[in-house]
Amino acid sequence: MTPLSTRQFRPLPVPSVTVGGYWGDWQDAVCDHTAAILLDRCVEARMLEQVNPDVPSPGIVIPIIHWLGTPQMFWDSDLGKSIETIAYSLYRKPNPELEARADAIIDMYEKLQDEDGYLNSFFQRIKPEWKWTNLRDFHELYCAGHMIEGAVAYYQATGKRKFLDVMCRMADYCVRKFGKGPGQVPGYCGHEEIELALVRLARVTGNQAYMDLAKFFVDERGQAPNFFIEEAVAHNRDPKGVQKNTLEYNQSHLPVREQTKVVGHAVRAMYLYSAMADLATEYNDDSLTAALETLWADLTQKQMYITGGIGPAESNEGFTDYYDLPNDTAYAETCASVGLVFWASRMLGRGPKRVYADTMEQALYNGAITGLSTDGKTFFYDNPLESTGKHHRWTWHACPCCPPNIARLVTSLGSYIYAVADDEIAIHLYAQSEARVVLANGARFTLTQNTDYPWSGAIDIAIEPETAARFAVSLRIPGWARGAKLAVNGQHVDLAVDADGYARLDRTWQKGDRLALDLPLEPRVLRANPRVRQDAGRVAVMRGPLVYCLEATDNGTGLNSILLQRGLGRAETAAIPDLRGAIAIDLPALRENAETWGADLYAEKAANTQTTTVRLVPYHLWDNREPGEMLVWTRQATQ
Repeated sequence: MTPLSTRQFRPLPVPSVTVGGYWGDWQDAVCDHTAAILLDRCVEARMLEQVNPDVPSPGIVIPIIHWLGTPQMFWDSDLGKSIETIAYSLYRKPNPELEARADAIIDMYEKLQDEDGYLNSFFQRIKPEWKWTNLRDFHELYCAGHMIEGAVAYYQATGKRKFLDVMCRMADYCVRKFGKGPGQVPGYCGHEEIELALVRLARVTGNQAYMDLAKFFVDERGQAPNFFIEEAVAHNRDPKGVQKNTLEYNQSHLPVREQTKVVGHAVRAMYLYSAMADLATEYNDDSLTAALETLWADLTQKQMYITGGIGPAESNEGFTDYYDLPNDTAYAETCASVGLVFWASRMLGRGPKRVYADTMEQALYNGAITGLSTDGKTFFYDNPLESTGKHHRWTWHACPCCPPNIARLVTSLGSYIYAVADDEIAIHLYAQSEARVVLANGARFTLTQNTDYPWSGAIDIAIEPETAARFAVSLRIPGWARGAKLAVNGQHVDLAVDADGYARLDRTWQKGDRLALDLPLEPRVLRANPRVRQDAGRVAVMRGPLVYCLEATDNGTGLNSILLQRGLGRAETAAIPDLRGAIAIDLPALRENAETWGADLYAEKAANTQTTTVRLVPYHLWDNREPGEMLVWTRQATQ
């Protein structure tokens, strides 16, 4: 058996896992609606006019984005993520029309590509004089990264090599362009993404040069002298005029192994840490892992919303001060939670650890999927935890990064559920699914989860090896799952949970073996660290991995007048037919009566209260029915 200390885990490929149940419904919504909508709205935004070399250049269509101060120049990234979404959707539901539309865009990119391999429609068609003049702000490598990820996915889904070959030529160009050698540029991108994309490309092609370039970009970031300052001076820009007036904005203020605080733009940080985690796995690099463990604790213990949302401020789309977690103004960009899922998943590359998988699940169910409506047609960019009724889903956005990001995550969800090492499979997430597995030790088997999770905590797992084979199955036991029970082939066993939060079953598996895992889903009350001033005197309700909220649809307006009883009182659950059968929680509560207060703005008296019953629904499903108020952190009665 492989020593536990040297295990390397990698996710199962998307086509190896068929998803049903809860996540199957989300995947169907993306396949039936979102994937085509992404292309339709890209066309409406005039993106294809920029890419298509056979039509006149449209010029700068969106002149200024208020938080960036430059023209919108990253449309290639949106198309790359859209193609990636289409690729994953084709596994579930073949769609010749959608595939043909993707092929047509790929043809445009092939025709547009320069002879040396360079490819970026903005800098080829709109502003060629800006090419490679501002790596800090201009997203050239960021766009290449998302297009590489789209190309890898499309090749794996369709077997068509055209887009993969196009992006390999671009990657080869970058291998020649960047580095410490004579004539090379010792730089990196202001918006991280290319790094994790190059890892994916190296894994699918076997080209070590791509992995080495990813490592170079990560290792070089923040080294002295700082590249972004040197670049600004070389192009006659004020070196103090860095974006947001700080190198922390793009995590280039220190070498990555010396960074101890999560700072700056939230999405950029998550993409950087994701690449660092990938490289830590590939190179067994303990120095990267140690740095990431410090950053992980900093984020999850001081800067993360209960929803797994991160980055409270709109001003920098990112982080502010410790314990600064406002609810009604929370930015918590959908892309940032998607990025946290990426990072958490990759932190599991060196072995199953509940601290990462629990947070992956938390961000997935509450911070990320909230960005997509149940019908797959509308979206959230920012995700507050409180609304007076003015925050609603939109059909598109001036910066449309979130729709394809959440869509590609949903359609590739199977690769986040499971990960495999040489002689082990880890189940990180519980979901109705079938995984077809071949381990390096030769074991071949099908693993099927039958469950209505997250609405039910009953999970039946069937393991069907082609022939009897020895390997380990590691089951995550969530930190919230008090009283979890496990049976093997109908016989209850002591649930031995290791220090990392997993139950590891190492045995010879036979056809017909069954596991039955029961995770109690009892509503529970959580309180915030007293340093979080915005949540003082308030509580949040969770059930299993789900954060719950009050909506005016169920409870009327004035949600801040509701006071939950201590201990929740007698909690009842009920299915909500118009939210895909989601489970609601009905609780006894008190409600302050504003009608009897009178005209005084302030008074010595306490408000009159009356008993009532309130309904809480999963936060990620809010604003899917009628527009209205919403509240996560609720006041609590004093007695």
